[in-house]
Amino acid sequence: MKIFFKNIKLTMSALLVIFVTSCEKYLDIVPDDGLATLESAFSMRSTAIRYLYTCYGFLTSEGNLDGDHGYMTGDELWSVIDRRESSDVWGGGLFNIARGLQNASAPIGDDWNGIYEGIRACNILIENAEKVPDLPEWEKRQWIAEAKFLKAYYHFHLMKKWGPIPIIKENLPIDAAPEEVRVFRDPMEDCFDYVIELLNEALVDLPLTVQSRDELGRITKPIAASVKVKIMVYAASPLFNNNKDQAGLVDAQGRQLFKTDKSSDAVKARWDAAMIAAKEAIALCEEAGHSLHQHQSRVIISDTLIQELTLRTAITEKWNEEIVWANTHTSKEANINLQKASSPNLQWDQYPDMPTLYNHIQAPLKVAESFYTNHGLPIERDKEWNGKNRYDLRAGGETERWYIRRNYVTAEVNFNREPRFYAWLGFDGGQWYGQKPESNDPLPNDLFWVAARAGGAQQKKGYDWGPVTGYYNKKVINYLNRQTSATGYDAIYYPWPMMRLADLYLFYAEAINESEGPDGAHSGDLFFYLNAVRQRAGIPDVKESWDRYSDSPRKYSTQMGMREIIHQERLIELAFEGHRYWDLRRWKKASSEYDKGIYGYKISANKPEDYYQKILLATQKFSFKDYFWPIRISTLEENPNLIQNIGW
Repeated sequence: MKIFFKNIKLTMSALLVIFVTSCEKYLDIVPDDGLATLESAFSMRSTAIRYLYTCYGFLTSEGNLDGDHGYMTGDELWSVIDRRESSDVWGGGLFNIARGLQNASAPIGDDWNGIYEGIRACNILIENAEKVPDLPEWEKRQWIAEAKFLKAYYHFHLMKKWGPIPIIKENLPIDAAPEEVRVFRDPMEDCFDYVIELLNEALVDLPLTVQSRDELGRITKPIAASVKVKIMVYAASPLFNNNKDQAGLVDAQGRQLFKTDKSSDAVKARWDAAMIAAKEAIALCEEAGHSLHQHQSRVIISDTLIQELTLRTAITEKWNEEIVWANTHTSKEANINLQKASSPNLQWDQYPDMPTLYNHIQAPLKVAESFYTNHGLPIERDKEWNGKNRYDLRAGGETERWYIRRNYVTAEVNFNREPRFYAWLGFDGGQWYGQKPESNDPLPNDLFWVAARAGGAQQKKGYDWGPVTGYYNKKVINYLNRQTSATGYDAIYYPWPMMRLADLYLFYAEAINESEGPDGAHSGDLFFYLNAVRQRAGIPDVKESWDRYSDSPRKYSTQMGMREIIHQERLIELAFEGHRYWDLRRWKKASSEYDKGIYGYKISANKPEDYYQKILLATQKFSFKDYFWPIRISTLEENPNLIQNIGW
């Protein structure tokens, strides 16, 4: 029997599983004879495997605009607030968190109960897999290991959002007393230690790779080891590690839920452990054949376009060699809707008004400007940018012909930027490779390009149809997508990348720097893996960039300087993949970033001198309480032992 994990879905007909939110009823199995018994469910492999599907079925929906809790909830992407024409593409509920509308009575994105249902499903499989008579011993161990991984991941998902949570090691019996059901939140340190322990147990029995492509999406050793690193880095980060701001979070038993009196050695120990785990995870990934992605073109194109496609297809080429873990739970429809919401209409003559390409999810100016210059430096640190006005006007010339349309007038800020800027962002006057049949040796004038000003092909055409800030989220759009008719858009689905090797490399560099600084015993690895990401991005290595081109030579030589470099590298390399929201919080930088405001260009203007004005679109409020989500008030009323997060 083949196991098709590419399209795991939690459905009544396929699983015969009914989940309920009651504390006393966890799971009802309805076998053919109508008698609900766990014995029937685990009486043979063919029925027991439904529980494995069930455990996977609770995976979070990253890359789904209506399901990814870190995508439209922060400051990385913005949209029109009162959308009227595009509700068929996404509901927009999670965007209300970015607008500052989170609340405790009906928390936006509240999946507390649903994720605990997933944890209970994992517990049931762990407790009963041994009973399946026709299941080989190796497969029993693997199933249990997969369930342990998912159980750990579900706990971590809750921890990212709510901080300290109740750990559910075993399911309560149906006849549990009321006082047993009213659980307490466990201290933050205990939560991290428990999920790391679960992952260590799971790693023993997970395979290095899946047996066939039909099983892509199932958990392997590289996935478990990489997610373990992520969790350990979070545990070591300032939001969770000795966070004195949370000293007042004390439960009814008098337990302080955040440890705030740790010694410097104890704080460092978390980073030490993360550093060791990251090195082990990288070795496992490389053993399994993972490497930084390089595009293999089927047609002859310039080196510049090869570089661009390497960067774009690292995200949108399904199961490429860099993808350690991709989420098969995010539906094809959700993935395509993300592409539709991000893409401009590029069919200039044949289909000029594609109604389903709303292109109303765009990056604010502060995000676009955070990408490096072509010297691999922040704009404000590059000596060649000293004295330049970013919004001065300039026409595209021969040098930048693959990036900017020749003779088209755009802003200075769009010139001399790093390849990731051009690969992952679209802008007025910017070239856009793809979206039409490929051809050998295309000329720059053969490429699609963006004309976003009023009167241009990509101008604003409706209230929420057209640009918002002026910078398109090109990164998530497959370059092979096609407009096939006046209303038809043929978009290529890809499983959403949960963990790329570049992400793991940057975790390792961060852990080394926080553990030892930039000149410790592992400094060689720090620079090697950080520079590997930069080299693939087409920019100089760290030392060359800062020593040769910056106004702050040797910034990398101090721990604080290297920290800033690594943080910005993560924000650029992982832009628009749903990481920024969580990274800014774990670094405790969200407040200062939100204070910068959401700015865009004057997209209604026709002339470039009018269009390239910096316009404030929204201000964001971020207070101390926003680092963690509120627990729903009704949940607290049902269980008074759960205390609310500070500020809510």
